[in-house]
Amino acid sequence: LPSIQNLSSTKRQASVTITDSTGREIVTYGELYGRPIKFSELPKSLIDAVIATEDRRFFSHKGFDLKAVFRAIIANIRAGHIREGASTLTQQLAKNLFLKPKRTIRRKVQELLLSFWLEANFSKEQIFTLYINRVYFGAGTFGVEAATQRYFGKSAKEVDLFEAATLAGLLKAPSRYSPFRSKGIAEKPGLTVTN
Repeated sequence: LPSIQNLSSTKRQASVTITDSTGREIVTYGELYGRPIKFSELPKSLIDAVIATEDRRFFSHKGFDLKAVFRAIIANIRAGHIREGASTLTQQLAKNLFLKPKRTIRRKVQELLLSFWLEANFSKEQIFTLYINRVYFGAGTFGVEAATQRYFGKSAKEVDLFEAATLAGLLKAPSRYSPFRSKGIAEKPGLTVTN
């Protein structure tokens, strides 16, 4: 199994930001990574929105949610194709940290075993923190701090309820729900999406 000590570090690719003479960003090329945010620094509304969107029983399961598996099986049978997944937030973290995205039975078993290992070695708060600081939010951003800076021009510590819901929605479909792509869907009166 992987070393616990290295989980908070990320392998980052270079990015370039071009600014004008006043320091205003003109364009960024490459992936953006935000600085890690602690669980205690995150607004409750953001934590609640992510949990509601990604894994409703996150704080009560041990890395695997049997109810979610049965719900997904029924939904997929009714749809006649794979429409819904049942991965827990811990399983998604295991996949992002250690595994390749290729969909195989072997990878699913590895993901499950690694999620049990993560649950045995980390608190729920630590797992959530690792997840939220690594996950892809669209527009080349990885981690909640990079996403809030990119979309709202502020720190993740300062997001309001609407912004928290927007960020949680991005986890389901980063391109489709991007505030840059669908500003009408993502804006509310008084909110400015920075671009």
